[in-house]
Formats: sequence, C-alpha cells, structure tokens
Amino acid sequence: MTVLRALLVWSLLAGVMVVPVIVATGSEFLQYRSATYVVAGFAGVIALSILLLQPLLASGLLPGLPMSVGRRVHRWTGVALLLAIAVHVVGLWITSPPDMIDALTFTAPTAFSVFGVIAMWALIAAALLAGFRKKLRLRPQLWRLAHVTWASVVVVGSVAHAILIEGTMGTVSKILICAVLIAAMALTVHRLQPWIGVWRRGAANLRR
Repeated sequence: MTVLRALLVWSLLAGVMVVPVIVATGSEFLQYRSATYVVAGFAGVIALSILLLQPLLASGLLPGLPMSVGRRVHRWTGVALLLAIAVHVVGLWITSPPDMIDALTFTAPTAFSVFGVIAMWALIAAALLAGFRKKLRLRPQLWRLAHVTWASVVVVGSVAHAILIEGTMGTVSKILICAVLIAAMALTVHRLQPWIGVWRRGAANLRR
C-alpha cells in the first residue's frame, strides 16, 4: 500500500509538472516568434515546474525520499531553477531590451512584470543565503526563517506572475500547477515551522 501511495503521489506530481510544458508546445503565442523568445518562454515554464519541487524536497513531503536526500537534491534543483530563470530573463532581454529595463526598474505598466522581478530577486536572496550560509554565521533557526521567508516570496511572486500573464501555458494547467505550488509551500511552512526557536532565543536575550 505504501509503494502504491508513493507511485500515485509521484505520478500526480510528474503530471502537474509536465502538462504545462506539453501544453506550451502548442501555444499560439509561440507562432512566428524567434527561437530566442521560444527558449525564454519555455525556460519560464520549466522554472515554475522546478519551483514546485523545492518545498517538497526541503520538507521531506515526497514519499520514499528521506529528508536528508531530499535536501541534497533541493540544492541541485535550486541551481537548475536559477539557470532556468537566467535563461528566461536573458532571452527576454535579447528579444526586447526596453521591456526588460522597464521590468527590472519597476516602471513597467504591467503587474505581472513587477511580480516576476520580485520573485527573481527573492530567489537570488534565497540562493545567496544558501550559498553563504557558513560565512554568514547565522543561527540555524534564524537562517531557516530567513530562507523560508524568501522562498515564500518567490512562490507568491511566481504564482502571481504566471496567473496574470497571458503566456504559453494553458489556463487550466497554469492554475493547477500554481494551486499545487501554493499548497506545497503552505504544507512546508506548517511542517518546518521556521519561526520556532527564533523568538524564544530573542525573549531569553531580553530577560538577560
């Protein structure tokens, strides 16, 4: 029964991740577009799919995968996520530099651009926290709270960006993966409870 449950969860997860990519291949938005635009668009869709894995890997929510292994994979998929976002941003920059300048300077007239850039900078902040964890010498509780906070901003910003933009993903597949992503992040925060220990230490210092 446990094996069947694991297979079912992994199959559903794979479906949620792969379907938006498949739907995007037949998108009318890719017709008559340059190869650079197509690559940039697919990089954004793939990034959203990879993002879905991150909270599940970090919190040990995937059946059959120990949390210790999941967190090691989490680091590598984090690198893959950064690369996908880099391809997405660079590709769109090559396609239309003025639009990307407006987006990066928060002067774009479209809300999805703002949320996309916020998610990008939050992802960079979360990655820097992970990369310089030892050098920062933060207490584990404080580091976890900061990392989860930035990760939550990445998820919320990415979902808002995806929902608001009329891009290559289909409406149904887009809403589905975004809903599952929000649920995965909420379950992860509930399971990790990153605030535990942070406030206790602060209260203890105040009493001294």
